[in-house]
Amino acid sequence: MTRPTRATRRRTAVLACATAVALGLLGACSSGGAPTTAAPSRGTGTTRPSGVTSTATSTASATAADAAVTGRDVYAADGVGMLTGAARSAKPLVYVPDQVAGLVQVIDPSTYRVVATYHVASSPEHVVPSHDLTTLWVNSDAGDTLTPIDPRTGTPGTPVHVFDPYNLYFSPDGRYALVMSERARAIEVRDAHTMAAVRDVPVGCAGLNHADVTADRRTMLASCEFSGELVEIDPGLTHVVKTIDLDAIATPGATDPAMARSMGGPAGGLVRGASSMPQDVRLTPDGRWFLAADMLRNGVWVIDARTFTVARFIPTGKGAHGIYFSRDASRVYVSNRDEGTISVLDAATLVAVTTWVIPGGGSPDMGGVSADGKELWLSGRYSSVVYVFDTTTGRVTHEIPVASGPHGLLVWPQPGRISLGHTGTMR
Repeated sequence: MTRPTRATRRRTAVLACATAVALGLLGACSSGGAPTTAAPSRGTGTTRPSGVTSTATSTASATAADAAVTGRDVYAADGVGMLTGAARSAKPLVYVPDQVAGLVQVIDPSTYRVVATYHVASSPEHVVPSHDLTTLWVNSDAGDTLTPIDPRTGTPGTPVHVFDPYNLYFSPDGRYALVMSERARAIEVRDAHTMAAVRDVPVGCAGLNHADVTADRRTMLASCEFSGELVEIDPGLTHVVKTIDLDAIATPGATDPAMARSMGGPAGGLVRGASSMPQDVRLTPDGRWFLAADMLRNGVWVIDARTFTVARFIPTGKGAHGIYFSRDASRVYVSNRDEGTISVLDAATLVAVTTWVIPGGGSPDMGGVSADGKELWLSGRYSSVVYVFDTTTGRVTHEIPVASGPHGLLVWPQPGRISLGHTGTMR
């Protein structure tokens, strides 16, 4: 029997849970249907990728700048055209990992055409810029491989063996690469330049995948999609400090019936066993809140970045998945994968401003905002296309045909001093 792909397993889990919720069987999805395969032994991955620069950048100036913007705009260095360091010499391209076909397709953003296709290890999920912006890493989880791409040329180098790299982040000081390993149920801490294994941080939850850090760059919040949880990781990257169980979240009381209804329960009630599937996690520009998209609750959780407690929930649309900010940090873009829309929120108030609609529907997933801020690029996860949105009008200007399973695409270069990982979590 052919083993189902990760995309198939995820989609099946979503549909099964959605059906259970609709039937009132709220407890049926409490485990998320995640596999519990034991992790095999992992290689050290000590080989330095060939043809890729590994010089670390100093973070002293970046740390000082962060101190200045904390509480105002943590994305102050991510404005229009604010390219720094190695990003200045990068060739403008869009990298599209195809999770089904085992490919990375490269799009020229000036012509909106695929200009190159590379075969990589099986199930490439995301393309991630390194902390010092010198390397782009293709995360192939099923293939247990990170493949480096030289951003100056757009060509891949020698792959590095790394166990189950579903997603990739970096410690704010640039010392460590943080491999989000779903199968190991752990964050694999590695040397950011050699990828040599350092230690594992067990998380105890299923479906570890996305994360972001506080404005002071000390504490990480990560999502676990299959168990419906968020986990707070200590500043030393050694253990889980706190687990937030979204499946058993309490509504805020009868004073907010709209929120209670949006979460599937009566005003003032406790919604236990209601399935959650947290995805992308991003910090708001003022540093006050983490936002966590939830594919099954169809909206975004708002978590206090100081206390790590849930403050409220914002309904957006079916299959809320990716979270991105405009280049002036005034808007939040939330991709609603299961209904083909983008919800636009005011970044200061988190109030809905408008909704962009893909004509005829679609499956907008992961991507990023162009360096000039004029376009939002997103993969069409189940539509075999890449969408390009005009951020002024919200209109889809291009649907670029690609292979059958596009996922975490990267628009590169992007503004910012450093990369914290994913498809351009820049600071």
